[in-house]
Amino acid sequence: MSNVRQSLYAEVTNRIIAELEEGRLPWVQPWDAAACPCTMPVNAATGRRYSGINILMLWAAVIEGGYTSQRWLTFAQANGAGGHVRKGERGTIICYADRFTPRHEEERARDEDREARQVAFLKRFTVFNVDQCEGLPERFTPIVVPMVEQELIPAAHDLIRATGADVRIGGGEAYYAPGADFVCVPPQQAFHEPINWYRTVLHELGHWTGHGTRLDRDQTGTFGSPAYAREELVAEMASAFTCASLSIKPSVRHADYVGSWLSVLREDEKAIFRAASAASKAADYLLAFQSGQA
Repeated sequence: MSNVRQSLYAEVTNRIIAELEEGRLPWVQPWDAAACPCTMPVNAATGRRYSGINILMLWAAVIEGGYTSQRWLTFAQANGAGGHVRKGERGTIICYADRFTPRHEEERARDEDREARQVAFLKRFTVFNVDQCEGLPERFTPIVVPMVEQELIPAAHDLIRATGADVRIGGGEAYYAPGADFVCVPPQQAFHEPINWYRTVLHELGHWTGHGTRLDRDQTGTFGSPAYAREELVAEMASAFTCASLSIKPSVRHADYVGSWLSVLREDEKAIFRAASAASKAADYLLAFQSGQA
């Protein structure tokens, strides 16, 4: 199991490193809204959204395969729904992370009167886009009409307001101040496209979720440090996941950090997994305000 886990970490990390080296950010895909609206990938059978590293893997697969949907199924789910995967179609590998306690560890912990240590593992499995299937009921392949920008802004505005975050407008820079716990962003007139103001605020709110009173991430890193790069990576993906959940196409906020991200990923093959997981939690934290759950 260890070899499988390590090879999957390395396989995914090396793929993302290659994309970054080519100047592409895996969380900012070249969406053609007319072909496939930008949204989060979901399981077509259960309606459950995929999270963490699987979002990046499935987004990349949609672009590479030219699919028109962000909806996915396992081979068994396609058959169970009365359809089937077309012959010759190649699936997309994603992963499931969990923990277990080895039997010998349980026995040793009991003898030493302590809590048993758990071991993390990754399990890989294969999913297929609904475009790769035939005979599925219509509910599995609904037609999604892309929203125009004027329709997207109100939802983003309402979400930002619902968080109750201290968002201060003014100046020429966008940033989050963790000590004083506020977001600062230039006025909307400073942005060529109105939607970019909302993308920027959502990026800074990604940082805001990491405050000690919320998701409590390490935000002590100084500019240029690995800790700073890791936090920026989380905020970048959190913003992308939140934007996509609002049908807003993610954009690049801080491409100048690519070099520091590459350093972090090259030193730790699990870094992108941790960052994507933290980003999913951050996006979920923000989106909970949209539905009044937070």
